[in-house]
Amino acid sequence: MITIIGTGHVFNLSQGILSVLNDRQPDIVCVELDKQRFNALVLRKNNPEAYWEARKKTSAIYRLLARFQDSMAKEYGVEAGDEMMTAIDYAQGHQLPVAFIDLNAQYMFSKMLKSMSFSEKIKLLFSGFSGFFISKKRVEKELKKHDSNFDEYIEQIGDKFPTVKRVLIDERNEYMVKQLVKADEEYGKIVAVMGDGHIPGISGLLESKNVDFESVRLKDLRNVSSVDSDSSSASFSLEYKEP
Repeated sequence: MITIIGTGHVFNLSQGILSVLNDRQPDIVCVELDKQRFNALVLRKNNPEAYWEARKKTSAIYRLLARFQDSMAKEYGVEAGDEMMTAIDYAQGHQLPVAFIDLNAQYMFSKMLKSMSFSEKIKLLFSGFSGFFISKKRVEKELKKHDSNFDEYIEQIGDKFPTVKRVLIDERNEYMVKQLVKADEEYGKIVAVMGDGHIPGISGLLESKNVDFESVRLKDLRNVSSVDSDSSSASFSLEYKEP
């Protein structure tokens, strides 16, 4: 059985993630990271100066979008990517294997930029820049607006940024599903932590392959009350798929 946890990279979700992990007792933990991004998160923690120097070498649009993510994460008292490290720390603390199931982010972002039309690049650049003027209150309002049909919201993103959806969502979904299927063939219980926007596509792909899975969505994860990391008293709304 695969349990997919849908996260948002800017929210404080540690307690919710730990609750699911403690409840499911997985044999392996999968995360939406590649090894390069994992190493970057470790570097950010251990050597911030070197981390920021390395990020200067990335593309301007990548840096702009990353800065927006960083600034919004601070609004929630975390750093972008902390939810992934929570899952990894849990796995290491319980002597469980960790699988990095995502494609190389730098490669995929470079591929996306080469494939984008000029007008789409301008819209993406403007979107990233305008993001600096979005408040935490506005983010919460938008989340409430889309909580009931978040999957439709992802499709709307595809209409506005077709290349972004194709390269950064659809192609990565296909790759991550291959990794999950491999894990499912070897392990009994799997927990995969990924951005909530990937869940609609990945759910459809797993269904087509007749793979048993359940999902814990971001809106449910954020509603989890604070619990001890050694307990599992929180309840979740689960979407369960059985072939």
